[in-house]
Amino acid sequence: MKKIYSIALITGFLLLSLGAISQPPPPPNNPKDAAPGNAPVGTTAPVGSGTLLLIGLAAAYAGRKMYVMHTSEEE
Repeated sequence: MKKIYSIALITGFLLLSLGAISQPPPPPNNPKDAAPGNAPVGTTAPVGSGTLLLIGLAAAYAGRKMYVMHTSEEE
């Protein structure tokens, strides 16, 4: 049981620390370049929120698998 708590604590710490690191994208150099048709490659996709969502879903999936594995051992 102690191992489960330590894994949950580490996962929670990592999720909180990654949320504090993310920053908004920098403003474009020229407002004309920021038009939807002329945006430079790589400046229009917010990667940070997608990464946090993916990590959160992976942690939830792993937590569910650990819960099911733990409850099946007790029966």
